[in-house]
Amino acid sequence: MRWRYADNDHTQTAFDWDLFVIAGTANQSATFNGLALGDDNIFACPDGIWCDADSRLWIQTDMGDLGPDYEGPLKAFGMNQMLAADPKTGEIRRFLTGPWGQEVTGVITTPDKRTMFVNFQHPGGHASADQFAAGDYGSSFPDGAGTVPRSATIVITREDGGEIGA
Repeated sequence: MRWRYADNDHTQTAFDWDLFVIAGTANQSATFNGLALGDDNIFACPDGIWCDADSRLWIQTDMGDLGPDYEGPLKAFGMNQMLAADPKTGEIRRFLTGPWGQEVTGVITTPDKRTMFVNFQHPGGHASADQFAAGDYGSSFPDGAGTVPRSATIVITREDGGEIGA
């Protein structure tokens, strides 16, 4: 939701508002310009948001500890993800998708906007205690094959050295 105070004065007691985006499938979603989200940008359960220096909104989702065998109402959305949204045009694009059973939980860039840090919390959290004890962790992020999953921060840069999101 976006709101605008009269004369851009945040001390006012009244404001105008609109809905920037309603998350959901292509049949349920809507952007402020009346378009539905598509297969490349549908999302559910927005849980984190950050506005960068260029006014891009970085939307992070937390649909719970979804695992590879998940068969429920959130299946259509895949795994938790982070999307970049342009509040001027309404364009929303999926930027990344995380590993199984994690939550995308924090983002920031360096002041020059050339390096981004993104956090993933509790990968493999969908594994039961018995599965975990048997070495079936539900994920091996971030170290790979057979390792115990751990929360982690990843570092993203562009191959051309440019600004993230540009």
